[in-house]
Amino acid sequence: MKQNESCISPLSPEAIAGLNSELAQSTPEEILRFFLGKYGLKRIALASSLGLEDQVLTDMLLKINHSARIFTLDTGRLFPETYSLIDRTNMYYGIRMEVYFPDSKPVEEYVGKHGVNGFYGSVELRRECCRVRKLEPLGRALATVDAWICGLRREQSVTRTGVETVEWDAVNGLVKLNPLAAWSEAEVESYVRINRVPVNALHIEGFRSIGCQPCTRATDAGENVRAGRWWWENPEHKECGLHRRP
Repeated sequence: MKQNESCISPLSPEAIAGLNSELAQSTPEEILRFFLGKYGLKRIALASSLGLEDQVLTDMLLKINHSARIFTLDTGRLFPETYSLIDRTNMYYGIRMEVYFPDSKPVEEYVGKHGVNGFYGSVELRRECCRVRKLEPLGRALATVDAWICGLRREQSVTRTGVETVEWDAVNGLVKLNPLAAWSEAEVESYVRINRVPVNALHIEGFRSIGCQPCTRATDAGENVRAGRWWWENPEHKECGLHRRP
């Protein structure tokens, strides 16, 4: 069963296309305001990985409504700088971000079978690690909403070129919003600078996309934004499963 199968009816391709057409000239703030009004504060939330895009969306959301929901996933393998950013973000905006943790049993079983760093062994083992540490807690978080907000942009990687502002997430059974889909990296960085948005200290060390510590490295000049994620894999494999399509 999809996470929200009993809560919300699937939007047809025509309905999705209509929303994307209606919002084509809208700013990210206007898109967020529209869907906050449509779903209410309890049934829509930002899924934040604490990256630049998600910090921008956090800033936008809280300026629209300080009670907007924001959650993040603590995989147990994050950088110390990322944990620090969670605290700094909470203090800066005067909020308490929701934090979801993986269930300990499947994590223990994975480590017992494949080792602490078994994800280096193959794409399949890496995806299984992502499943137990990310997808399971994500499922619990998404079971509480009818729509989720993400920081995906089309230019981030070859796996995201087809991202639309509004999508029907058939895997999780709910609406998925990507308000920054058409933004460039320069636009994101400009918003951060102008609005003094708190960001991960690792960005100044060359980390442009930050996930779990053992699966993330800094990128070199000329590399793709997400080249430092799962750097030992081919580009077409570089998704953890959070943004799966059937």
